[in-house]
Amino acid sequence: MISSGSEAEEQAARHLERHGLKILARNYRCRGGEIDLVCRDGATLVFVEVRLRTHPGFGGAAASITPAKQRRIALAANHYLAGKPLPACRFDAVLLDGAGIDWIRNAFDAS
Repeated sequence: MISSGSEAEEQAARHLERHGLKILARNYRCRGGEIDLVCRDGATLVFVEVRLRTHPGFGGAAASITPAKQRRIALAANHYLAGKPLPACRFDAVLLDGAGIDWIRNAFDAS
């Protein structure tokens, strides 16, 4: 059983790599935001939020990606992209709970 955020991120990274994504950065931080994983999926840059929920009483892992959290991820993505050519981008989520792992492509729109 996964017991920490860092273990969840490691498992999520392995899962994404098995599906052909290349990990470019982990725990990218800037003032006001953070991205758990930055990946490349072909020509697309993918910003990944990893969520672990070990107790269902607090809501599922997907429910914890609130609009405020989405704005902070988008802020960090804009910071990451500053000064770079703008590739195609998407925001994914990897959710881990007692039932296993669920990868949601295009989990939210940052606009």
